[in-house]
Amino acid sequence: MKTRAVLSIVCLALGASAATAEAPRKLKLLVSIDMEGIAGVVTADQLGPSGFEYARFREFMTREALAAVSAAREAGATEIVVADSHGNGENLLIEQFPADVRIVRSWPRPLAMMAGIDASFDAAILIGYHASTDNPRGVRAHTFRSALFTHVGVNGKAVSEGFMSAALAGQFGVPVVMASGDDVAMAELRAQIGSIETAEVKRALGFHSAETLTPAAACELIGRKVKAALARRAERKPLKLEGPVALEISFKHYMQAEVAAYLPGSERLDAHSVRFRVASPSEAVDVLTFLDNWDQELTP
Repeated sequence: MKTRAVLSIVCLALGASAATAEAPRKLKLLVSIDMEGIAGVVTADQLGPSGFEYARFREFMTREALAAVSAAREAGATEIVVADSHGNGENLLIEQFPADVRIVRSWPRPLAMMAGIDASFDAAILIGYHASTDNPRGVRAHTFRSALFTHVGVNGKAVSEGFMSAALAGQFGVPVVMASGDDVAMAELRAQIGSIETAEVKRALGFHSAETLTPAAACELIGRKVKAALARRAERKPLKLEGPVALEISFKHYMQAEVAAYLPGSERLDAHSVRFRVASPSEAVDVLTFLDNWDQELTP
């Protein structure tokens, strides 16, 4: 009787152990997607509702996002949030996504291009990103607002939208593991946040020109790079900005700088530039979100 009881206990223990071993591990992923870095994008003709190619290119943008989602699932992702982070934030064809994917849309919103991120995520991916406004090369290079800012810097160094997205993710302990865009944007991002997997879907020839992969080839490349990135995600560390953050912004028009300098915690640096001292990357993005949504009609 005792032997039978012992065997029963052992079997139950082994069964529980096997069930634990078979339980899928959580892998929660945020995919932030912009449009300037999508394969084939070169001018405003592809980037907004008034452009004659926009309808086709929002389809291509959706396909690149889906390529990342599909590859992430094959690599073990169990939960995925996609942040539509271009233009009006209403570009992705949401009916094409799997039913269990959640999508962030429109503006303004907390955490901007990384809306939805928190400490429960395991990794982040940036699709369709572009070079910064301080970069003399790169297709449609700008930082947050091409019509408003001529420079965006953090702690004395020019930064890109990719850097700010990585810093936001890092504030929550989440690493950016992969990005896609043109070759200039990807080289700039690697220099700013370290070596990550990158998919170079086009080669920049100028602000409005590129040698590009086809949409199908770009999706295949993105899928391969996402799988490689997630396989090595343990090697990637979150980007951590220690201590207070000095956010420097240069405006195209001096009146914009003059009015922005009335905000608490700001310092006028010159006719066109203002420095904001904030406590974290998320506060820096709050400042950028405010400036991006204020009255932009101020002119000299």
